[in-house]
Amino acid sequence: MKLKFKWLIKNSIIIDATVAKVWEVISQPGNLNLCHPFCKENTVRKWPGKDSEDTIIYYSGWEVERNFFEWEIEKGYKLMIGRKGGRKTEVQWEIKESEKTREGERAILSISLKVPNLQHIPVIFRWIPHFLFLKPKMKKYLNSVVRGFEYYITTGKPIKRNQFGSHPWFSPKMN
Repeated sequence: MKLKFKWLIKNSIIIDATVAKVWEVISQPGNLNLCHPFCKENTVRKWPGKDSEDTIIYYSGWEVERNFFEWEIEKGYKLMIGRKGGRKTEVQWEIKESEKTREGERAILSISLKVPNLQHIPVIFRWIPHFLFLKPKMKKYLNSVVRGFEYYITTGKPIKRNQFGSHPWFSPKMN
């Protein structure tokens, strides 16, 4: 079930690691428990490969399901994510080789979203909430997620809650 949506929301990061190392981490079952700063719990139901399934519980209390429909070793995967019975967002995780440096190989990790939440609004009006509200919030979210993976891959240390800042939808500020 692929979505047709023009306004992709994407964030990328260059990681001082090989494509193989980045793949090893993003394809590990339950990887969000180690790398995602807004994930309270990542429970795997079926893994690995196409047709993988897992559940995320965010610190905000939201619970979502992920259903993978494409899986390419050392390249990435695509999945649908959303609340049970709710609208689904198409997500693509992609790894590419970056330029090599004197220190070694580098990889680019990208996460992109096709969010369907505004599809019910006429196109002429849809851009206003997309560009002024939805896109900035989701770019902040994606930035924290890719930074979490970069941190874990380069240090080997699990990420902490809100390590790169809180998010009102997924992990509010702690008192």
